[in-house]
Amino acid sequence: MSPKLNQLKVEPEDAGKRLDRFLADKLPDYSRSMFQRLLKDGAVTRDGVPCVTAKIAVAAGEVYKIAIPEVRPVGPPLAEDIPLPVLFEDDWMMVINKPPGMVVHPGAGNTSGTVVNALLGHCPELGEYEEMVSDRPGIVHRLDKDTSGCLVIAKTPQAMTKLSAAFAERKVRKIYKALVKGIPKQVTETIETNIGRSNGNRQKMAVLLERGGKEAITIYTLVQSGKIGKISTSLLDVKILTGRTHQIRVHLAYRNLPIIGDIVYGGNQAVPAPRQMLHAWKITLPHPRNGRKFTFEAPIPEDMEELLKSMTDVVVPPVPPPPKKRRHDDDYEDYNEVDIDDGGGEDDDAADYSFLE
Repeated sequence: MSPKLNQLKVEPEDAGKRLDRFLADKLPDYSRSMFQRLLKDGAVTRDGVPCVTAKIAVAAGEVYKIAIPEVRPVGPPLAEDIPLPVLFEDDWMMVINKPPGMVVHPGAGNTSGTVVNALLGHCPELGEYEEMVSDRPGIVHRLDKDTSGCLVIAKTPQAMTKLSAAFAERKVRKIYKALVKGIPKQVTETIETNIGRSNGNRQKMAVLLERGGKEAITIYTLVQSGKIGKISTSLLDVKILTGRTHQIRVHLAYRNLPIIGDIVYGGNQAVPAPRQMLHAWKITLPHPRNGRKFTFEAPIPEDMEELLKSMTDVVVPPVPPPPKKRRHDDDYEDYNEVDIDDGGGEDDDAADYSFLE
């Protein structure tokens, strides 16, 4: 296949940008790292001369031509013999405890080793349903690569339809465990903003204060706080009432509570972590066969558990009263009746809550 040729002219408002940033801003369907590779390969030219460095600043009026290779179709994903930690399985659905570092479905740069590859090895019939033939059979929702925890899988076309509808109609409730840098100013808080593509980096999401993006609602509750080394840290239970890309990571960073180990939204952190400390701990949803509610829980993974064990000066706050009824609560029946884990910290009588005043 011949490459797709793009031509871009630098407008005055883009003058001074790094070349790779300029290209990524103008062609947001492609990543900045991909443009860096194209620059090294000589696929970006100005006046017929290849530009081989990403660091040069563009100037108004310059014209760049970019030859972007077309992606070849790779066919359906292949079945692979990869063990999956199964929390529940019947003829309709399964729930797995997705390991951190595992991509959910094949995509650019990840054609094997994904949850889908493992699913096709575990349930070959998934690849036989005509209605489910795609690069992501059975997948009704996703988790980031480095997020662990509960992931729901549909095993039949009927289950796929009903589970997808349950997510779309907000009949599914989820609680995450997040280990963050910093201590919140209150025991519980509802964060309600719009989230969309960052204006400064199209590969990131951001809170959009003026316009654009989509509504995002996150509720966190402080489980315990303390120190890891000399760094103040907190364990939060996080509920999401919407499902925006990177929602929890963006909202917590917006509140100066970045998730430990998050290299995209976490800023500079002194707490060593192998990945972002975010875990899809508990999920409640209607079973696709009869609508009966089921709750599944994924144990906290070892890497997060080790960091929690290293936390000193632990303080456990009292459980806050249920929040006032919100307009979204009708979509989440009994949403506030989920028990809060006490985190195994000190007795309430000995705790000092002055930091929350």
